[in-house]
Amino acid sequence: MPQTAHTPSPPESGSGKQMLSEQVHARLRNAIMRGEHAPGDALKPHDLAKQQGVSLAVVREALVRLVGEGLADRLPNRGFAVPAYSDRRWQEIAEARRAVEPVMLRMSIERGDVDWEARVRAAHHRLARTPPYLPDEGEYYTEEWSEAHRVFHRTLLDGCGNPVLMDTFDRLWTASELARRWSAYHNPDRDAVAEHRRLEETALARDADAAAEVLTLHLTLTAAVLADEDEDDDARPAK
Repeated sequence: MPQTAHTPSPPESGSGKQMLSEQVHARLRNAIMRGEHAPGDALKPHDLAKQQGVSLAVVREALVRLVGEGLADRLPNRGFAVPAYSDRRWQEIAEARRAVEPVMLRMSIERGDVDWEARVRAAHHRLARTPPYLPDEGEYYTEEWSEAHRVFHRTLLDGCGNPVLMDTFDRLWTASELARRWSAYHNPDRDAVAEHRRLEETALARDADAAAEVLTLHLTLTAAVLADEDEDDDARPAK
């Protein structure tokens, strides 16, 4: 999809440069999340600097941040690119989440109090009432739904009372955000509403076995879609 050039920015120095870097990072992050840069697309610093109307240094700083978030790859020749569907990282992240999160959910069910139950119910209510897609925001789900989704899953697990495990969850969640968007895009018929409702029901019923099973399947389905996409990746038309 063609990129629109931005109005040149004022000279960069000190806090101004930091502000520009934040702005460019946000624009690039949103463009990748909304599918404006397809999987495997090169992210050329010189071209992006021209489009954004900023210096090469500002763009490189923003791209390095995206690499840290798992939204871009740094290539051996010092270039950058959007991660590919075929990247094994998506399956490795899913495997790590399946190893960690069901255990955390069991701990939450065992340790969570009435306040935790109330927060789970409120987080699910917000998720269920937030539209995942809006006509003017493209084919990928909205930032509002994405945040409600994150809060629901995090609330389910934070009853475990272990901040080290919660830090692990936060890192894995950020690393898998792009995979979640791609997965939802390529499996529009998946009934995520029912999956989230079942997660809430089994957790609040204190049925640890059922809740862990539902969560494991939920995580597996997300990664499975990308694994299927790998098989015909070469045949996929460019966006």
